[in-house]
Amino acid sequence: MKDYELSILYHPDLETNLEPAMTKVKKIIESAGGKIKKEENDGKKRLSYSIKGQDFAVYYYYDLELPAEAPSKISTTLNITDEVLRYLLVRADAKRAKLATPVADEKEESTEEKEA
Repeated sequence: MKDYELSILYHPDLETNLEPAMTKVKKIIESAGGKIKKEENDGKKRLSYSIKGQDFAVYYYYDLELPAEAPSKISTTLNITDEVLRYLLVRADAKRAKLATPVADEKEESTEEKEA
């Protein structure tokens, strides 16, 4: 199983009741054999350009673990899902995740050194 990041732009009319659309996407991921490690709602934002006649979208991010064949299955299903305006499914960069942790540790160490 490999790590992936999934970004979804949901239809803005779903902002008040996003739960059914999220449940539908979770079922798509789980039926493809994936596991959701983390999810984050970034709220409703203005789009740079109109997508399917919409100027706003609800941004939602998922960190996933997927088997090799799952990304194509998920992509195929999300392409025909009405609640999803746009999505991006990419492989998570392991180097970036490793680099992010030491930087935070270095900042903590430098503040501790200053205090001493």
